[in-house]
Amino acid sequence: MTLRKIMFAIIALTVVAAMAAFGQESKSDAKKDAPKELKNQTHCPVMGGKIDSTVYTDIQGQRVYHCCPMCIAKLKAEPDKYFRKAAAEGVLFQNIQTACPVSGETLEDKTVFSDFEGRRVYFCCNKCKSMFPKDAQKYLKKLDEQKPAPKEEKKESTGHEGHNHG
Repeated sequence: MTLRKIMFAIIALTVVAAMAAFGQESKSDAKKDAPKELKNQTHCPVMGGKIDSTVYTDIQGQRVYHCCPMCIAKLKAEPDKYFRKAAAEGVLFQNIQTACPVSGETLEDKTVFSDFEGRRVYFCCNKCKSMFPKDAQKYLKKLDEQKPAPKEEKKESTGHEGHNHG
């Protein structure tokens, strides 16, 4: 082999290696940027039992359901522990926010949000969303000061309205 062919082979291998490394990096970045699939809460974050929809804690803008009343105090004592656990398991708690934690403005629509350590936090705008991580604990405490959104209740029909009984 001539020196020219050897140099060409080295350059070609370097280009192939660089392309492979770049391809791996972009795949890794895509996985990192892809939103994690979240699921609704079905089990108590404290004891792991099936939730009882009548036993819950409203904390940091989230409604967290429990398996029994004894779990309430444990969640309140160490909320970050249980929120992080839920985040690791891909659990999304019911959001009960009524206002932006940064500006205090009433949330007209819930389109701007961030998932933070097991909590889905809604904001009035992207500027507030970008300010949140700088002092998240301060803003989470503000969420505890808000009145929660009313609990959604299933209404049962007692008549025949809506059945077109003419």
